[in-house]
Amino acid sequence: MNTTLRIPLNASPEQHQRLVQLQAAFAQVCNALAPIVQQNRMWHRVTLHHMAYKTLREQFPQIGSQMVCNAIYSVSRTARLLFQDPASPFHLDRLQGRPLPLLNFTDHCPVYFDRHTLSVKDGSLSLYTLDGRMRFLLSLSPQDEKNFREKKLREIVLSRKADSAFQLMFLFGEAPDEAAKPEALALRQQGILPEYVKVQTAA
Repeated sequence: MNTTLRIPLNASPEQHQRLVQLQAAFAQVCNALAPIVQQNRMWHRVTLHHMAYKTLREQFPQIGSQMVCNAIYSVSRTARLLFQDPASPFHLDRLQGRPLPLLNFTDHCPVYFDRHTLSVKDGSLSLYTLDGRMRFLLSLSPQDEKNFREKKLREIVLSRKADSAFQLMFLFGEAPDEAAKPEALALRQQGILPEYVKVQTAA
């Protein structure tokens, strides 16, 4: 069974700006990778890593190596949603062999973290930014603390809400449930593509 925990970040103006900068830089890496997906019709995470990791590290030296890996994951999962989900208007069957559209990630795209770039210990959260680690104090319930101790952490996502406040989402469980993720649910129920990605179709 999967469990989701959402934690709002009470960021100071300086911290908020650092998170905005990280989000924009993460989107840049994603957008540098998107043409490779389009040109090669390939979004398998491991294959993309082999194809693009070295080039991305050279192109974005300010981004940590693990965050580049996380950007590759982000592009892979978004492309999988758009090109493989039956509800997507860009499903491969609907494209009928036409060129893939080009994905464009906005500066509000989610930022993915992992155990190398974010840690939670003794009520304190530490996460990677472009200019060093940022720390927040957390107020966790006993059940939340138990989840961190005992459950496998499958996914960590930083997102910016409509009011510009940031929040972290932690997904605990045995395996990620792709069909239950918000983007997939919205696509099936309302036909809405993720708001953080724009799709540019070939002329």
